[in-house]
Amino acid sequence: TRLRMESRHNYVRKVAEAAVACFITNDRPNVSGLVMAGSADFKTDMFDQRLQAKILKIVDVSYGGDNGFNQAIELSADTLANVKFIHEKKIIGTFFTEVATDSGKYVFGVKETIAALEAGAVEKLIVYENLPTQRVLLRNPADGKTSVIFLNNENAKLDGQIDDSHFKDSETGVTLDLVERISLTEWIANNYKSFGATLEFVTNKSQEGSQFEKGFGGLGGCLRYKMDFQEFDGKAPEDDEDFF
Repeated sequence: TRLRMESRHNYVRKVAEAAVACFITNDRPNVSGLVMAGSADFKTDMFDQRLQAKILKIVDVSYGGDNGFNQAIELSADTLANVKFIHEKKIIGTFFTEVATDSGKYVFGVKETIAALEAGAVEKLIVYENLPTQRVLLRNPADGKTSVIFLNNENAKLDGQIDDSHFKDSETGVTLDLVERISLTEWIANNYKSFGATLEFVTNKSQEGSQFEKGFGGLGGCLRYKMDFQEFDGKAPEDDEDFF
């Protein structure tokens, strides 16, 4: 009926206005993509042209509210996964370009990357989402000095306990106290902002992601400036750090 069509028209107009308020900042879209969900005859002609260019997919949903929202997510899962896949390839591609040109503005490996991060040199930090590394903070009870070691999960016992040999001071043989044990990915997620870096988690499902995980250890980044890692002699700026 005419009243029903007018009601739908007004609703779509309000949605379009709300979309501009939410997704346009300084006259530019602030999102990389949008998924539109509605009835089968849903039209987008009232949407701002700047946002129409960002529409990735239009899906037909049978419900309103949360149920409709969840259905829209399910129906657009492949499209959203492809967007993440493309973004991941771009991020790792930038890192590979720095390596290929030998710009010196890149870093990889646990010790070197964490050293660069704590020095504030990392602009973009790239982390394999299933990085099998733990960060362990130890304290020497004799002098109170702390040290950090990084352990691959395979260096821990099956019951989750760390091999005691990693808890001894190499010079004095003193048994070190365990202060904190945390997955390195969790520690990075909690601390990267304080070092002025941006964080990108990647998978190994793309060719680039697989190469980054296997060839570069799954941890690296693009630097703001060149660094001489020999000056640390394997040590990070603030703590003694070792990788096992």
